Amino acid sequence: MKRNRKPSFRSSARALREGRPPRPEIHGPDGVAGMRAACRLAAQILDEVAAFLRPGITTAEIERLVAQRTRDAGAESAPLGYGRPPFPSHCCISVNDVVCHGIPDERQVLEDGDIVNVDVTPRLAGFHGDSSRTFLVGDVSPKARRLVADTYRAMWLGIRAIRPGGRVGDIGHAIQSFAEAQGYSVVREFTGHGIGRAFHGPPAILHYGSPGTGDVILPGMTFTVEPMINLGHWKTQVLDDGWTAVTLDGTLSAQWEHTCLVTEDGVEVLTLAAGERPPV
Repeated sequence: MKRNRKPSFRSSARALREGRPPRPEIHGPDGVAGMRAACRLAAQILDEVAAFLRPGITTAEIERLVAQRTRDAGAESAPLGYGRPPFPSHCCISVNDVVCHGIPDERQVLEDGDIVNVDVTPRLAGFHGDSSRTFLVGDVSPKARRLVADTYRAMWLGIRAIRPGGRVGDIGHAIQSFAEAQGYSVVREFTGHGIGRAFHGPPAILHYGSPGTGDVILPGMTFTVEPMINLGHWKTQVLDDGWTAVTLDGTLSAQWEHTCLVTEDGVEVLTLAAGERPPV
């Protein structure tokens, strides 16, 4: 995901310097095939994380699993070395009050009752597949369990708002309306993003906002929907490592992320887990 310093991209020249395309990528058949393969790999890696994750393991052990499965598939981990300062790991692992971009650590042991988001982005044959899930570790409190389930539902409500000819504000409005009605807050500082041959690009997908606003959604676009929902206030702060974002008030945060392809008549979710069925 990208930091939402400004929801729009300031100039084509600056975007190109930063490695971002100046306008949304529109995929033809070859691009769609490339995105499907990369996103299928992202989902398979997270399926393996789901089977591996348990109390007593470290976040560094999870990262090593992600790195190995990525290499085994002939892919690269897009987060490794990304940005300034360069991100030091193959994936982001965010525990409890960490909103996003948590850095795996040998000293961070998962405990019974934790919630942990694992965010992976393999780059396969030039295309990026981006997905994250928030996992329950052991016996999790009802409040935390409900937050994770409601964040998953909020993501899917956003996905269901995607339609060709619609606006990206429709996505954010669907997410915000549901989350705030449950008593949560929606993080503003980080957004979803266009993805394809570039890791991050337009359009910016805010997880709040008004319907009928923002960029027009076009067939062939691929972008992420990845709401971060907090039990407390929506404000965050970034720690001294330059990456780890935590809730300002220390409350729990959950996140789910899918990469979506806009089709001629709707949306195809490219990063579905094995056996995943959207909530009713």
